[in-house]
Amino acid sequence: MPRLSIAESLRDAIAEEMRRDPDVFCLGEDIAVQGGWGGAFTVTLGLEREFPDRMLNTPIAELGFFGAATGAALMGMRPIVDVQYGDFLFLAMDQIVNNAAKLRYMSGGKISVPMVMRAPVGATGRGSQHAQSMERYFVGVPGIKVVAVSNAYDAKGILKAAVRDDNPVLIFEHKLLYGSKGARTEPGAVDASSEIPPGDYTLPLDRAAIRRPGRDVTILGWLLMVHFALQAAQGLEAEGIDAEVIDVRSLAPLDLETIGASVQKTGRVVIVEEGPLTGGVSAEIAASIMERFGQHLLEPVARVASADVPVPFSPPLENLYRPDAPRIAAAAKKLLGARGS
Repeated sequence: MPRLSIAESLRDAIAEEMRRDPDVFCLGEDIAVQGGWGGAFTVTLGLEREFPDRMLNTPIAELGFFGAATGAALMGMRPIVDVQYGDFLFLAMDQIVNNAAKLRYMSGGKISVPMVMRAPVGATGRGSQHAQSMERYFVGVPGIKVVAVSNAYDAKGILKAAVRDDNPVLIFEHKLLYGSKGARTEPGAVDASSEIPPGDYTLPLDRAAIRRPGRDVTILGWLLMVHFALQAAQGLEAEGIDAEVIDVRSLAPLDLETIGASVQKTGRVVIVEEGPLTGGVSAEIAASIMERFGQHLLEPVARVASADVPVPFSPPLENLYRPDAPRIAAAAKKLLGARGS
């Protein structure tokens, strides 16, 4: 089986879905420039050669092209919208939240909005306006499915499933996980490549994934934080602590069945997210765990997140701002230490 990066697997998924369904098309800024990069992170590189009429470059006007995508979806097309940086979703909030998310409900289910939105997130040396983790702003919007991919296998299966779904699906992708090459190589990138099986496959949009089984403590994360959590678990193992690492993956809806089974087994939970602590996705997950599985907790849920400040531009400050494996491991050891282990 070929081993692909996330950028390559997303590209394959888009091409396969466009070949399968003539109603699928892509739109976004600089996604189909001859001799260009294929969007900001090479995901659409070369697709304009095979699909010249279905790879649409847009002006720098997110509100406009998200509105065009919503309208196309209402008329039966299946757009894949590429936002150059997740931060720019703020410019399209009215179309996403007030139209795409609500029109199926407002029509009594008579119309649907089968629309995929792809957004790169995460701190990567680009400063406060190109580095935010945007998940928190959308998990509480009814009508949108929100997923976050941490490896190439998941990226392909989830994108293909999202294209076939009749609801708006927002896919978050971390800039340090793309595996882009050449001019788009990212300093500090983490290898998220996977072996990709031949043939068609999809993955459910409402399921978490256990990346490492364990019995002592549950560590929940998504995107880049999954990889840092696995690094932390490896270090903890050397100290006799067996950590279970779960890739939350589906942020809305939340897979509380998988999470709950782990909580009941370990009794201790650390939730890790790259965004600021206050008002984060981890707060919602922690509240859900307390409400549904609180009787199984041996210690209060711990959260590891970034500081409540804009993302710094300085690389040393950025690294200090964002959670890392040592901070995750320290939180897990604190939970176990409180028990006297």
